Amino acid sequence: MNAYEAYMNELATQMRSELTGRDFKSLETADEVSNFMTNVGSDDTTFVVINSTCGCAAGLARPAAVTVVEQNDKKPTNKVTVFAGQDKEATATMRDYIQQVPSSPSYALFKGQELKHFIPREHIEGRDIQDICMDIKDAFDDYC
Repeated sequence: MNAYEAYMNELATQMRSELTGRDFKSLETADEVSNFMTNVGSDDTTFVVINSTCGCAAGLARPAAVTVVEQNDKKPTNKVTVFAGQDKEATATMRDYIQQVPSSPSYALFKGQELKHFIPREHIEGRDIQDICMDIKDAFDDYC
């Protein structure tokens, strides 16, 4: 591993822990994503955060995701995350399930294996965190 990769891994570990420390399951390989999605119950809801090292992930996406899953009355059955740029195969596999234009950071909400709601980067970056929280809350209220 070169110095750049070591540095990025160190950063990613800290950024990943902002979600895993709040009970998000980190899916780091394509097999982990496939196994998870294959075994999710048809009535289960799964909130997916496609994590990123960018500033909008740090200042908006991760804090908004954590706030809503902790404070909203309706919550998804599962909370998972993949890390774009770090867990490339896992992210690509999750994006196969999402079937939207690749975007990171982003959020997806599934019921079973069916995508019910998707929030791409352009609906995160440059917006007020309260507006992002309301978008997530509305999706949870509709589908969880």
